[in-house]
Amino acid sequence: MTEFQLRKRQDPTAPALRQAVLENPGFGEYFSDHMSHVRYTQDQGWHAHEVIPYGPLTLDPAAAVLHYAQEVFEGLKAYRHADGSVWTFRPERNAARINRSAERLALPQLDEADFLESIRALVSLDRDWVPTPADSADEVSLYLRPFMIASESFLGVRASHEVDYYVIASPAGAYFSGGIKPVSIWLTEKVKRSGQGGTGFAKCGGNYAASLAASAEAADSGCQQVMFTDAATSTYLEELGGMNLMLVTKDGELLTPPVSEAILDGVTRRSLLELAPQLGLTPVERPIEVAEWRDRAASGEIVEAFACGTAAVITPIGQLKSKDYTIDMGEEPGEATMKLRSTLLDIQYGRAEGPEGWMVKLAES
Repeated sequence: MTEFQLRKRQDPTAPALRQAVLENPGFGEYFSDHMSHVRYTQDQGWHAHEVIPYGPLTLDPAAAVLHYAQEVFEGLKAYRHADGSVWTFRPERNAARINRSAERLALPQLDEADFLESIRALVSLDRDWVPTPADSADEVSLYLRPFMIASESFLGVRASHEVDYYVIASPAGAYFSGGIKPVSIWLTEKVKRSGQGGTGFAKCGGNYAASLAASAEAADSGCQQVMFTDAATSTYLEELGGMNLMLVTKDGELLTPPVSEAILDGVTRRSLLELAPQLGLTPVERPIEVAEWRDRAASGEIVEAFACGTAAVITPIGQLKSKDYTIDMGEEPGEATMKLRSTLLDIQYGRAEGPEGWMVKLAES
């Protein structure tokens, strides 16, 4: 692990203005005073570990990221506990995943200890930007966005020899406004997010850009999110635009499509599968056809559906809509869905003990 040098902002945000942001943060709208940075060059490797004032980046117009989309990112949160200390959730999985993504996008891998220290150093300096929950229903946090971009200036299709890694931080409220209520999902038939051999398992911007046309299609159909199926046959459920899918059966199975080259290995997804047995659920990872969801929901065998991810945590699904039919899952969140949700949040906010090592302290009170 390399120590990060601190270069503090000379004109930090006024406390009154920061407090106003924390009282109504929205999601991804405001950013803390600093950001972590590490530089990579082919001759020096990773170097110049630092925390610097948050601000615009200077990129040459020929920077590789702008032309060939060579970049990856991560998403995790910092949570303030009742004693004022600040913690994060399973960051080692994010560290491992950004390196899997980097390998797929031909970017250099960052030492996992340096990944964690980049987060710890930033949050320690900007701890006052971590919101304090008003009560157990308040899901405020500091959203952390590590990302890596190819910054070498050249026009040629090869891996960049210069890369910059950053972490920025954004105070965040609930991802979906209006409380916990089931959302409608659009089943796209025209657009594919990824396929076998592609980048679906990597957390890179191109995957999300590829989902935006379908997201617009969903919005035009009155839906809040979009559901993708496999590229080869359009038969099997894969994932939503930014979240994994889970289904609950009446006999207590927690079903989800298996991780593959086309499906992101979500930290929330994995954690819910590991928590399921203590809540009386049997985790099952296997391919699921769209027709199975439709038929078993109609027969009463599939009784709940939800989406899960770092930003939204767990979001109940009320309907899956397509141009030919609608799968109706009800107007209220399911019991298992909400039990999983509360169990996970209680661990993250320090209200309950989780498995050893899941929570990592970033800063004292």
